[in-house]
Amino acid sequence: MTTTQQRPAAPAGVATAHRPPAPRPPGQARTALTLGAFVALGPLTIDMYLPALPTITDELRTTSAMVQLTLTGTLVGLALGQLVLGPLSDALGRRRPLIAGTVLHVLASLLVLIAPNIHVLGALRFLQGIGTAAGAVIAIAVVRDLYDGRAAATMLSRLFLVIGAAPVLAPTIGGELLRFTSWRGVFVLLALYGALLLVVGLTSLRETLPPERRSSNGVGGTLRAYRGLFRDRAYVGLVLVAGLTMAALFAYVSGSSFVYQEQFGLDEQQFGLLFGAGAFWLIAATQLNPVVLRRWSPARVLVAATVAGTLAGVVLLVLAGTGTGGLFGVAVPLWAVLAAAGLALPNAPALALSRHGEAAGTAAALLGAVQFGVGAAVSPLVGLLGNDAVAMGVVIVGALVLAVVVLVVVVRPWQLPEPDEEAAPVAAH
Repeated sequence: MTTTQQRPAAPAGVATAHRPPAPRPPGQARTALTLGAFVALGPLTIDMYLPALPTITDELRTTSAMVQLTLTGTLVGLALGQLVLGPLSDALGRRRPLIAGTVLHVLASLLVLIAPNIHVLGALRFLQGIGTAAGAVIAIAVVRDLYDGRAAATMLSRLFLVIGAAPVLAPTIGGELLRFTSWRGVFVLLALYGALLLVVGLTSLRETLPPERRSSNGVGGTLRAYRGLFRDRAYVGLVLVAGLTMAALFAYVSGSSFVYQEQFGLDEQQFGLLFGAGAFWLIAATQLNPVVLRRWSPARVLVAATVAGTLAGVVLLVLAGTGTGGLFGVAVPLWAVLAAAGLALPNAPALALSRHGEAAGTAAALLGAVQFGVGAAVSPLVGLLGNDAVAMGVVIVGALVLAVVVLVVVVRPWQLPEPDEEAAPVAAH
């Protein structure tokens, strides 16, 4: 993007007069690694304990649906935390809220070691979610501080490479860890990782939002900014599409341990490997995205990926309902759904945030809150419908069909402006 390109108007309450240029972006590889390390804390927190869900159910003498609600608690914390931390990062800068959230995550992880029952565990998972929300929302806001248009979509794809390693490794690490310790040992490792991030944040992460570009309008300004976002039909639609795509992913995340271990008889280590195989396709698609963007716009890629994911979900539902293909009759169409999500997820946020660069933290917060809020609402549905492959397929198809409807009725991608051909950073020269 050239430095003279006009941006859409900022939401009400966000100061734009005499806006100084954004800082020159650092090297993309270093940026992706640093931000990805913080964002990865969320997927690690969500996924690393998945192999232990049946064990937790037995040890805490509860039901599988109640254990899945601990996942829901994490997602609710992620959603609500972003709504607060995003605007805070617009007012205070990016570093301080990021460090504070990581400290909260470390403390909550350590307290899990003495959680006596499922209710306390659920509350601590909620606090973990709030802590990881800082990395989730602020990393995206930093990308928007530094990049725009195709450059933002490309950077988000590179960021997803780092993020994608977390779901690949997390269940496998968790499964292997369970060979030597109880499920509580998983949270010790999460606390250690959080402590390492604190060192990185305090020593290596620079501020990307200088004081002269920060919002100082208080709570009223934040509410006006959110109101301005809700008035942007295309932004709201893109946020809903991102949320529904994430809902399909979390249907897989919340149900896969029970489907693979209880329905198909895999052990904890085998589940971790198969879960990681699925995440490989998600990662591969995110890395294909920059190549695809050289030929097609983010809007076109988003539409094609959402439709393809819906069709793959229908295949999953048919094969699971008829029992055709056994384990791989479920796994292969799931991999296709994950690949489609890997193409959709970088482009929906990039398109949404490109419309509100002057309030990147607030816009990213609402985006993240909807994504994880919808995920939180969806996660228990798989358990309530039976915790089998058919239940998982029903939720996945339902979410993606709704995403297609929102694209056509609300977003109307054919009306979105085409981005510049050059993937240039936002920073002025």
